[in-house]
Amino acid sequence: MAAEPTTQDTDPDRMREEAVEAALGKLGLDAKAKLLGGQDMWSLPALPEIGLRSLVMSDGPVGVRGVRWTADDPSIALPSPTALAATWDPELARRAGRLLAQEARRKDVHVLLAPTVNLHRSPLGGRHFECYSEDPYLTGAIGSGYVKGVQDGGVGTTVKHFVANDAETDRFTVDNIITSRPLRELYLAPFEAIVKNAHPWGIMAAYNQVNGVTMTEHRYLQNEVLRGEWGFDGYIVSDWMAARSTTGDIEGGLDVAMPGPTTVYGDALAGAVRAGKVDEAVVDDAVRNVLRLAARVGILEGAPPVVTELPETVDGQALAREVASRAFVLVRNENHTLPIDPSQTRKLALIGAAARDARVLGGGSATVFPERVVAPLDGLAAALSDATLTYAVGADPSDELSPAAKGFALHAVCRDATGAVIGSRSLPGGQVQWIGDDLPDGVTYGTLHSVEVKGTFTPRESGEHAFGTRGLGAFTLTVAGEVLYDGVQAMSDASDPFEAFFGAPAERGRVHLTAGEPVEVSLVHPVGATDDAPLPAVMFSFLHGAPQRDADELIAEAVEAARDADTAVVVVATTERVESEGFDRTDLSLPGRQDDLVRAVAAANPNTVVIVNSGSPVEMPWREDVAAVLLSWFPGQEGGAALADVLLGVAEPGGRLPTTWPVALADVPVTEVVPTDGELHYREGLFVGYRAWDKAGVAPAYAFGHGLGYTTWEYESLEVTPATAKVRVRNTGHRTGREVVQVYLAPLADSVERPVRWLAGFASVEVGAGEWAEAEIALPPRAFEIWDERSDSWSFVPGVYEVRTGRSIADTRLTATLDLQG
Repeated sequence: MAAEPTTQDTDPDRMREEAVEAALGKLGLDAKAKLLGGQDMWSLPALPEIGLRSLVMSDGPVGVRGVRWTADDPSIALPSPTALAATWDPELARRAGRLLAQEARRKDVHVLLAPTVNLHRSPLGGRHFECYSEDPYLTGAIGSGYVKGVQDGGVGTTVKHFVANDAETDRFTVDNIITSRPLRELYLAPFEAIVKNAHPWGIMAAYNQVNGVTMTEHRYLQNEVLRGEWGFDGYIVSDWMAARSTTGDIEGGLDVAMPGPTTVYGDALAGAVRAGKVDEAVVDDAVRNVLRLAARVGILEGAPPVVTELPETVDGQALAREVASRAFVLVRNENHTLPIDPSQTRKLALIGAAARDARVLGGGSATVFPERVVAPLDGLAAALSDATLTYAVGADPSDELSPAAKGFALHAVCRDATGAVIGSRSLPGGQVQWIGDDLPDGVTYGTLHSVEVKGTFTPRESGEHAFGTRGLGAFTLTVAGEVLYDGVQAMSDASDPFEAFFGAPAERGRVHLTAGEPVEVSLVHPVGATDDAPLPAVMFSFLHGAPQRDADELIAEAVEAARDADTAVVVVATTERVESEGFDRTDLSLPGRQDDLVRAVAAANPNTVVIVNSGSPVEMPWREDVAAVLLSWFPGQEGGAALADVLLGVAEPGGRLPTTWPVALADVPVTEVVPTDGELHYREGLFVGYRAWDKAGVAPAYAFGHGLGYTTWEYESLEVTPATAKVRVRNTGHRTGREVVQVYLAPLADSVERPVRWLAGFASVEVGAGEWAEAEIALPPRAFEIWDERSDSWSFVPGVYEVRTGRSIADTRLTATLDLQG
């Protein structure tokens, strides 16, 4: 076991505070105001006069991208945050955090912009995959583990998005109307738990408003609650472009406005102080918070960093593989279809476009570029003989063009107005996304006139390949010497603001190509003037679509492969156009003909296993017709290897559902994510997730906490006190297994409005066949409290509580009564 990292005690804390005060005392107003605004996309300015180096931030939910959009410095890609929560293991989350700190230090990054601890209020939320759970307690526990792990490695965290950024529609402006009880008991609760249990060094203020006040300016929530009540002493940074008011933001508690170089702080803040609109003492408080962060991460001269001895080095690929297998949730396994015994398997048919080209991570700010990606086909091919494994596409979830990826070797060439090359950079795919100073070496916006994406494409299939563009402005697209497009894409009037600004994917032409024969490709894009842009950027994409075959023919081929196999494994998936940052979903359907594919394969082979490669719930109308269903989430770069481990019994699927999976969208109790007249009312109050399902009296497809393994468990005893629940469980199966012991509270004859039951605690045990273990699970005092809206304080609710323990919220094995009459 890795040694605990050495952290500093109260004496170094005092030394850091003294260094902060000494540095602050040397700064004039202009330097202080400058420090609070980004100097570019990802960093704060250095102030050499006080020995302060530039503080560097990076997106980091599943990996550390760093400050450049490039694959030249690849990143480990862990499974999605929802997958991490599905492990129900805060210590595993801590190990993941230590790995990410290791990656951050390698890339000279001081602060990760993670974790995301907003709730799964509705399955339609577009960023669902980047959040942990529908339950605030589970979210707080996993988030605390993650934060501890990252900060064990001396790297800061930024817990986001504070608060109630639970949907994407109109996220920049929406006013979320939430009464104080649900705000406190649900949406603030994970932040509070993490602040108190893990002591994060940063919080990110969200875009949205809460009850009429923009979050970056929310004095009550940021200053009174976060800092005053909870004792948070880190820095508060805006979400990117969220800070909109110099006086409102600084007086509302926002320390740092990002990104730069143009922000509401800097000269504007110094001017507001000189004009008497802002007290300089308020600016000093914000500067203290930034300098304290700098001291903690070791970039302020004279201040000892918090961590002086780093944790042991983590094997990134091995941990990514372990987290993935521990996150997979086996929701159905009829007749012990899984695990598959390779020695008894003559032929296994692997089916689905996502089996070959897996979606391993979500889009948006969660994007990283791993050194390798193991798809299901890769993982199973490495574990089985060529004679055993067959593959068929079956159905493609997308009929749209997507950024060039498999088979492409691309780089970007930058030229000035004379046509001279002034710089170049390799590309991770067909997408160019250079924001702020993230330009190839030697290139500036002043000299950049055009960008050419060029290289080769080696097709995997023969046939008619489609090529296209996404972006605004002029494009010249050439494939195999043929100019397919030479024109201009104007801004559209699309209702989706992202699509209006960045352009929709557009097919520009088709070329018949032969599998295995490389061709030259080129996309030239003149770059318009960026002088007036608050944040200059070059953003466009070179798109590709593989030859489209008849859908019925593809399904027929898959059926034939399944009929000839002992077991058929079908991988179904969502796409980036279905779930990603920036928009909410409108339904829970799998895209394309994937449902038809599963039905057809299941009819041909009773041993059909379906792998669901999505970040959030989808409808599975065929779930009762197949032998097994395994949820793989977005499983990270080692997902295919982990899948082979689980399917073939090398590893047990360790996951439990962190969120309820519905039968159909029509059954979901909370679906409203679109504001009306700028407001989104959280009318459901306390009743989200399983709390809402209980109130509605509707059974979901799979309940919160559900997940099967490869062994069986007997719950032998339950002993409770007001502070703990002791649960003894025995592994009654034939192999070592892991069990997540869950404890729920259910008030009897309740005196106040509360959910029917709620998660109070959990623990994992792992024992061999026939062995037993006892889990001692703390029952936190908060589990018995509500937020009293009359007194604006937490209030204990006396009464009789039934303590329930079991394998999910719907699978109670033992109960005990706890009489807390006050």
